[in-house]
Amino acid sequence: MRRAIEHFAAGSWPKGGEADSLTLAFDERHRRRYLLKSDAGAPVLLDLAKAVAMADGDALRCDDGRFLAVRAAAEELAEIACADPSELARIAWHLGNRHLPTQLCGDRLRIRPDHVIEAMVRLLGATVRPVTAPFQPEGGAYAGAERAPTHGHAGHHHEHDHAH
Repeated sequence: MRRAIEHFAAGSWPKGGEADSLTLAFDERHRRRYLLKSDAGAPVLLDLAKAVAMADGDALRCDDGRFLAVRAAAEELAEIACADPSELARIAWHLGNRHLPTQLCGDRLRIRPDHVIEAMVRLLGATVRPVTAPFQPEGGAYAGAERAPTHGHAGHHHEHDHAH
């Protein structure tokens, strides 16, 4: 079985020389050690020194020297839009205050479907529609060199009440 042992960010590996690819959902792209199946159906053991938040276009180098291209799988998401940029910024603040993984898409935001959050942003004046697209939320100020963690605050430890 092939072992994927090293992560390379997009643009830092010899693109076009990949032996295979991995199409992974957002949660599957933030792991350290996990058994995966390549797009060609081959088993791959992800065996990194530490968990890395991978993005579409990244690659993994295997123990045999070959590369596996990382592709972001399309996921069911909720896309949020507003008539005014300041309204969208206000909604982004509310999502951030709830520590929700949020993808910034120019004049739209994308989150995982959540009927409670969707109702809240509608009350704030937004429109919400379901979309199917790759999900790559922002990593945040405390994610450091890593991209968006799947949960928690990488490097950010605090003790305050989120009920503000």
